[in-house]
Amino acid sequence: MTVSTAIARLNAADQDFARHLDHLLSWESVSDDAVNQRVLDIINAVRERGDAALVEFTQRFDGVDAQSIDDLILNRDRLELALTRITPTQREALEKAANRVRIYHERQKQDSWQYTEADGTVLGQKVTPLDRAGLYVPGGKASYPSSVLMNAIPAKVAGVGEVVMVVPTPRGEVNELVLAAACIAGVDRVFTVGGAQAVAALAYGTESVPQVDKIVGPGNIYVATAKRHVFGQVGIDMIAGPSEILVVCDGQTDPDWIAMDLFSQAEHDEDAQAILVSPDAAFLDRVAASIDKLLPTMERAEIIEKSINGRGALIQVRDMQQAIEVANRIAPEHLELSVADPQAWLPQIRHAGAIFMGRHTSEALGDYCAGPNHVLPTSGTARFSSPLGVYDFQKRSSIIFCSEQGASELGHTASVLARGESLTAHARSAEYRILNEKGN
Repeated sequence: MTVSTAIARLNAADQDFARHLDHLLSWESVSDDAVNQRVLDIINAVRERGDAALVEFTQRFDGVDAQSIDDLILNRDRLELALTRITPTQREALEKAANRVRIYHERQKQDSWQYTEADGTVLGQKVTPLDRAGLYVPGGKASYPSSVLMNAIPAKVAGVGEVVMVVPTPRGEVNELVLAAACIAGVDRVFTVGGAQAVAALAYGTESVPQVDKIVGPGNIYVATAKRHVFGQVGIDMIAGPSEILVVCDGQTDPDWIAMDLFSQAEHDEDAQAILVSPDAAFLDRVAASIDKLLPTMERAEIIEKSINGRGALIQVRDMQQAIEVANRIAPEHLELSVADPQAWLPQIRHAGAIFMGRHTSEALGDYCAGPNHVLPTSGTARFSSPLGVYDFQKRSSIIFCSEQGASELGHTASVLARGESLTAHARSAEYRILNEKGN
């Protein structure tokens, strides 16, 4: 196998840098008409025929010889069996990662609160977990037990009553690591269905699959399209784009380390994006040499090659200050600050899904076991979005209790504003509660 890279080289000093960068970053998660219509047909079939449609689609798309929905249900005993089928080393790694993820997310829990004003009026916020969450997990050989931990554990920490997992088993391939992760994370029910049909089942419910309040987890274009369509019926986490990494380096980190950090995201798929920004042109040359040297040693070399050649870049900047400006412009999913004093630059980072500080903190640690969530905003959405967390599985309700005096005082203000909006019933409703006055 012959692989070679021709990674793009950009310079922030060039007059057309902004245009080239915009072109490099552009990515559209748009389904074509055929995919869109197919997904709509699947959703409608599941809504109309429930379990029967799930069985039919699983036979057709996954090649599974299921005779009834019972063949697509895994109980808790089966998840516990998976723990015995993986190696002790794998189990230890899963349990250690799960524990770290749980400890981190425990700190995100939000509590209800109230305060009382001088006149006795009570205001506050009631925080309530979702009743039920649905977790989509890709299946088959290309499956990710780490994603099970990252999606299910925050839900459980939030206090979600039931976590329902759907995972396809193409051609009957069951990934024991995924099931073991589900067991450790506390997943309550598992259905071996996937694709748009699984999303539809979670959103609308069937005779066997319970309707959920929110669907989280990654999937292919059919899954992403289905999540778009059911949003509003249920909540969703996000429509995620390809994985991304942006490394900002001062030129003093081992170039082999940086090359492998870029590979760690490029190996996900051909559309993944790996970018290095540095003020040191000679260092960019050394990293380019490391890329060429190390690429032939990679198991997923062809995928990495296409990713690096298609969407990767080495960007030269004037100085570290400009490197930070470029990072904020890109708003990456993963940002590595591979510099001598990352803490000094942290206050200037405004847009990033996760920030990896220092030369020894590889993005891969965050993917598996550091503790923070690896479900992160992509495609520049870190400008307004956050990592998946406990807060995604909690709702907030406002609490308002007015004392007699408080209702009277607020009634004057509400009356003026309501009448200003020509909403007389609003005004009179408030005026009835004003002391010593009658609304007429």
